[in-house]
Amino acid sequence: MSKTNVMNKTIIMKYIFIAVFLLTSLFGFSQMMAPQDPGNGPQSGDPPIGGGAPVGSGTIILLSLGIAYGGIKIFELKKVND
Repeated sequence: MSKTNVMNKTIIMKYIFIAVFLLTSLFGFSQMMAPQDPGNGPQSGDPPIGGGAPVGSGTIILLSLGIAYGGIKIFELKKVND
């Protein structure tokens, strides 16, 4: 490959990265607003004020995947050093 061809690809990749970053930041502002507080405090049967997403199970999944990925990387590192 010629030097100018590599430079052109680098410049194009920089522009693509900048465009994706700008579009991501624009779409980040288009999130739905949280529900308003009813005023009297929550009554029985009302949905939770912050939403009802189950955070606990997602955290466990992410932690287990992170541990598995770390274990694989350590195993590969030991395999290369032997």
